[in-house]
Amino acid sequence: MDQAYRDATTEMEKLGVSDEYIIGWQGGYLGHPEREEQLTNEAYEAGRADGQEKSVENISNWVS
Repeated sequence: MDQAYRDATTEMEKLGVSDEYIIGWQGGYLGHPEREEQLTNEAYEAGRADGQEKSVENISNWVS
């Protein structure tokens, strides 16, 4: 993992971002295959899209 990945994950955990968003973000960032449809949700999909873009701009929308 690179430092940007670690920093983003640490920041999201510190802020209390939704676990589903974090998992989606990490999967998108790393290019993992998407979850099966019945296991996805809005937070996961938003995180995945942001992770693919390597963006942390929307994390405040997912603070629990």
